Amino acid sequence: MRRAELLVLALLLLAGAAAVALPPPLQARLDHLPMALQHELRAHDTAWSRLAPAQQQALRTRIAAWDGLPLAQQRQQRERWQAWSALPPGDRRQVEAAATSFAALPVERQQALRAQFAQLDATAQHGWLLGPAVGADFGALQPLLLQVPPPQRAPLLAVLHSMTPAERADLGTLARRSAPAQRDALRRALLSTSAANRAAWLQAELQR
Repeated sequence: MRRAELLVLALLLLAGAAAVALPPPLQARLDHLPMALQHELRAHDTAWSRLAPAQQQALRTRIAAWDGLPLAQQRQQRERWQAWSALPPGDRRQVEAAATSFAALPVERQQALRAQFAQLDATAQHGWLLGPAVGADFGALQPLLLQVPPPQRAPLLAVLHSMTPAERADLGTLARRSAPAQRDALRRALLSTSAANRAAWLQAELQR
């Protein structure tokens, strides 16, 4: 697939429920794409066709603004969108509530909070992309989240989001105790342990 077509796919995913209409070259090749991607693109195309002209123009304006961003900023915004999409509904609601509360603060307080956040190192800032629950425990869990094989990343994050704060604290202790060569085995053991047995497994591992 050509670079221009890949860019269209990226913009479709970035735009969320609304999307630009599929360009003719991509439309012609749609039947040759993987079935799941075909369904997603057709859904976006249908959503676009249902927008009012003013909404379509507003979206075109947004995409033009996106095209004008530096590549580094595009990558940053895409990463944030992907992180947001991966959050559980409960975490999204917490973030939305926090955003509403932040917007209601005096400008001076907002600026002070932004300055405090800017003082965090880049790794700590990045950890908050995992949401309010896992992000708060990122410092302890960081050893376990380094160099995660791509197939493990989504299942691992799902498990971390489903754990209680106490379980994540125990896991963070295990992660700090584990040598780098042992962390992959720890992740695989975590993923293979059922939610019902997780607390007992963590305690057993801590007592070893």
